[in-house]
Amino acid sequence: MFCIKCGTNNSDEAVYCNKCGGRLEQEEETRIAARSRPEVAENGPIFSITPTMLFVKLGYALAVIAAFALVAVFSFFLPGVHWIFAIGFGLLMLLVPAFYHFRQKLIRYTLTDATIEIDRGLVSRTTQNVPLRRVQDVTVSSTLLQRIFRFGDIHIDNASDEAGKVVLKNIDSPRKYADILLKQMRQLER
Repeated sequence: MFCIKCGTNNSDEAVYCNKCGGRLEQEEETRIAARSRPEVAENGPIFSITPTMLFVKLGYALAVIAAFALVAVFSFFLPGVHWIFAIGFGLLMLLVPAFYHFRQKLIRYTLTDATIEIDRGLVSRTTQNVPLRRVQDVTVSSTLLQRIFRFGDIHIDNASDEAGKVVLKNIDSPRKYADILLKQMRQLER
């Protein structure tokens, strides 16, 4: 049986946690109430975000401008080329921002009551869960370009053996989400 306060694994017969001393069994009233009502799912996510789409949108705009310029160049300087080929080459310019758009949509950062979930992938999906009780530090960093456009990275140091740092990259309003994360960590400590 795991302690809900500190996460320590205790024996199933234990009444109090070996590490923090918290009570492991539910009070009698809580057990009776839990039996009388149906199983309730965990609360929904506190927030669920993806990396910023600012540069993807900028890429689409530049690709459209470049496509028009390419069609114009084909029509004025290479009049022997059929206009369908010129438009086809212009549309191919949209593949570059479409690739980055697709890649950005494959990443989702979710904060729940007790964990940070990082989902990556489409066909082969990877979900990394970082328990909030293991988070030691939350840092927001922004390069000059990120500061101009008001997005940045959130660095989360955790106390796990394998991955010591998790980075939520290119988040719009990173301080807002870091504050929400810190607030949720404080609520778990109570």
